Amino acid sequence: MNFELVPLTLQQAAATATDCLVVIVPESFKPGRDGLSGLIREAIDSGDLEVAAGKLLTSWRAKGVAAGRLVLAGAGNGDPAGTRKAVAAALGAIRSTPVKRLTVIFAGPSAGEGLRAAVLAAAEAAYAYTLTKSKPEKSRLSHVTFGVADVAPLQVRFDQGVGLAAGVRTAREWANRPANHATPSMLADAAKEICKGGKHMQCEVLGPRQVAKLGMGAFMAVAQGSHEPLRFIEMRYNGGAKASPPVVLVGKGITFDTGGISIKPAAEMDEMKYDMSGAASVLGVFRALADLQPAINVVGLIPACENMPDGRAIKPGDVVTSMSGQTIEILNTDAEGRLVLCDALTYAERFQPRAVVDIATLTGACVIALGAVRSGLFTTSDDLAQTLSRAGESALDPCWRMPLDDDYAEGLKTHFADVANVGGRAAGSVTAAKFLQRFTTKYPWAHLDIAGTAWKGGAAKGATGRPVGLLVDFLLAMQGAGPESHKSSEEGGTSRSAGGKRKTRKSA
Repeated sequence: MNFELVPLTLQQAAATATDCLVVIVPESFKPGRDGLSGLIREAIDSGDLEVAAGKLLTSWRAKGVAAGRLVLAGAGNGDPAGTRKAVAAALGAIRSTPVKRLTVIFAGPSAGEGLRAAVLAAAEAAYAYTLTKSKPEKSRLSHVTFGVADVAPLQVRFDQGVGLAAGVRTAREWANRPANHATPSMLADAAKEICKGGKHMQCEVLGPRQVAKLGMGAFMAVAQGSHEPLRFIEMRYNGGAKASPPVVLVGKGITFDTGGISIKPAAEMDEMKYDMSGAASVLGVFRALADLQPAINVVGLIPACENMPDGRAIKPGDVVTSMSGQTIEILNTDAEGRLVLCDALTYAERFQPRAVVDIATLTGACVIALGAVRSGLFTTSDDLAQTLSRAGESALDPCWRMPLDDDYAEGLKTHFADVANVGGRAAGSVTAAKFLQRFTTKYPWAHLDIAGTAWKGGAAKGATGRPVGLLVDFLLAMQGAGPESHKSSEEGGTSRSAGGKRKTRKSA
């Protein structure tokens, strides 16, 4: 998918040769003297066009419009969320048409965050999974041009949108792949390929022998029931000063989760291919970093393996020793994510990190608590909580802070080890976070439970790419390039209708 940002007025857009013209119409729309403005005003006055976010009015060969198809899309108050709904609805309406080249124009002031949301919505709507289909139906749409009054003050946000779109696509693609097309070894190869394609990036992959030498007993215990060898993936992006401590992202990489001996019900078990969505999000973040090149150091850690009920698989009641030296009684083999994560969190200590964020489809309890709207956020650091929460809001990828009171750890006590891997049904997402917290005492830490947000089930089954947006905005904020830092340039830019440069960007 190619994206282009050009200086364009409504009058110029009406004369543009394109397969389809989409006009984003906010409540604050004020018509000019051009014909397209007049058409929009008439459509609103007649009641045929509602400007509520996501409402559409489509036409064929509209008078005075060069494009074959015209879509007027309501954007509500014109905020990023409304803009996203408008673009998503418009692209949904033309998905089955032969449109190849699309132009999107804003019939009102266009802020950088709205433009970025529009780019991401277009990329999301155009994505189609094709890898394992014999006759894939690919999206015909190949080029989207965004027209704004003045390119210069919005270029940074446009570029961020394109880079982030590439990262989200990477996360969706790998999470969507069946487990036999996304083994631990395949994830490792994907990480190497991403790092090969970006500046300041490198990748190291550890196999079973090296992991055993490190003493990652909890990680190895989960992997021992599978014939697929485990992989411990370490990705690095060195965009900041050499002496600057990195932010470490740890992604749960269970490429398929049967539950092990504590086997899951058969219904919808196919969706357990999504249990590596945390790992997929780390891959996606690094794909975005390759484009965005922020001035920050980032480490990505992915403990990748399968959880299978082989004759060698761990059993309820087994006790294993983690890399930290703490012993763990495995009361439920389906609580395996925290076992692979705890060793990765201990490994993260060697980087003397500025902060560590782990990302995992960890608990069904988080789905019950927060549904598919917000990811669960657990941290004892108010600074981290605030930065992550703000990043989630700016990225339209929200999270919600959950409690971590010490009393919740009572359920993890056991007579036979230092800690049990489960604490009962009550507050299951919290006790899982309390388990992880034991392994994070040497650095600021946050945990994102994405079990409810990483994928959709039912007729819309598929990966969402969350929380790549949240994580990228978090990293940009950590290095001082978050949305707030560009506010003044966006508001203070001078308007011009024909100046500026054309720039085309490709989102892989």
